[in-house]
Amino acid sequence: MLHKFLDYKHIIWDWNGTLLDDAWLCVEVMNGMLEKRELPKVSLDFYRSVFTFPVRDYYEKLGYDFTMESFEEVGMAFMVLYNQRQKECRLHPEVVNVLETFKQRGFGQSILSAREQNELLAETIDLGVNHYFDKIYGLDDHYAHGKTEVGLRLISDLGLPASSLLFIGDTRHDAEVACGIGIDCILIPNGHHSEERLRACSFPLIGSLNELITSL
Repeated sequence: MLHKFLDYKHIIWDWNGTLLDDAWLCVEVMNGMLEKRELPKVSLDFYRSVFTFPVRDYYEKLGYDFTMESFEEVGMAFMVLYNQRQKECRLHPEVVNVLETFKQRGFGQSILSAREQNELLAETIDLGVNHYFDKIYGLDDHYAHGKTEVGLRLISDLGLPASSLLFIGDTRHDAEVACGIGIDCILIPNGHHSEERLRACSFPLIGSLNELITSL
């Protein structure tokens, strides 16, 4: 797929994991919650092997019992703790250079994220990259059920042929979303899913964001 980069006009980026380096924080927050419930803690590698959408399934894999407490309460507790430390997260080191390169080469760029919309907008502003994106679309709640519906709205609002759009993400869900909205996808194992899991998808896998620039 990389040899046909010039066929695309617009790049749709996932946010968490792909551009924002936050998998480590998700592990630290979750481990605090697991310890409180006397459940086994997780390593970053284990997290990348089990994290999934919808996130309710992920919580259940870690041992949460939603007959004893509600998923909504657990999910909100995670987000409160995550948001308290969110400003500790930074972009992956290559991000600004990659975004600037795509801009200079004439590509449009947008974000499609499972992050809550207002928080997503605030993060892009705080990190100084909001101006790179034509549209920034997140979800309307904190429970990360999935983003296919929002993706369909995004591509409708962009008004571009599906063949001219490329989605770049870091999870199998990103691949599923790309299939669901009918666009191409590239996956990068720099965030929330392991390289092994991503290789099981039907889309190309690259080793780093910098490889995107060498493909232009």
